[in-house]
Amino acid sequence: MNELRDFFHMGGYAVYVWTSYGLAAAVLLANVIHPLLQRRRLFALLARRRRRAARN
Repeated sequence: MNELRDFFHMGGYAVYVWTSYGLAAAVLLANVIHPLLQRRRLFALLARRRRRAARN
């Protein structure tokens, strides 16, 4: 159990290490989610344009 606590403590640098891991994970997650949201918005925009063109 002591080894696990030492691992998470990171020799006194836990705040910096875990913060950097958290920020890296957030950036990687954003790099996955943002294009998916952009794709959804693009398809919605194209569908609106297609419907508008069909009405005219």
